[in-house]
Amino acid sequence: MLYWIFKHLIIGPILKTIFRPWLEGAENIPATGPVIIVGNHLSVIDSFFMPTMIDRRVYFLAKSDYFTGKGLKGWLVKSFMTAVGQLPIDRSGGKASEASLNTGLSVLDRGDVLGIYPEGTRSPDARLYRGRTGVARLVLESGAVVVPVVMIDTEKAMPIGAKVPKIRRIGTVVGKPLDFSRFSGMSADRFVLRSVTDEIMLEIQKLSGQTYVDVYASSVRNR
Repeated sequence: MLYWIFKHLIIGPILKTIFRPWLEGAENIPATGPVIIVGNHLSVIDSFFMPTMIDRRVYFLAKSDYFTGKGLKGWLVKSFMTAVGQLPIDRSGGKASEASLNTGLSVLDRGDVLGIYPEGTRSPDARLYRGRTGVARLVLESGAVVVPVVMIDTEKAMPIGAKVPKIRRIGTVVGKPLDFSRFSGMSADRFVLRSVTDEIMLEIQKLSGQTYVDVYASSVRNR
């Protein structure tokens, strides 16, 4: 209930009034059934604008730090993240990665929409970086429809480090669903996982027009 209140009565109307966001290709998202939205990640506001522009509820996997804060601030952040469809995951790897996969699969098993950023983190410089293969495992193990959705100019509205977004138009472009049925039952093959992931990133690059860099964004941010 809180999600729809935020989307239709609070956050959604405010964002649409101030930023006048535009949407292209909305008809490419199925009205029912499990869907994996795969997108670029330019700014922290991506996860606010994308769900605002899409009719169906979108669940995102968010780092668990947002849900473990102490005191009133911690409670407010946790409550807000839950209300806007964020699900906590541990990004430390190993068993935590498996738990994250299962969390995503549970969303899809319910027939809902799961939003994923294959790069794993925000781009440090607005370029598109190598995707991580966890998205491919979700795709192949769930059998869900895969739809690329890219954000346009969110990094200009709120670059990394900014506290308040600048007012400018934000775009959302939805591509046609991708078909990976030819790889059914091959989720344990790491070469297949890399192939599926690279195909997803290619479609994202075509839609966004970003320059592609074949290294992980996290390695660039850690330098």
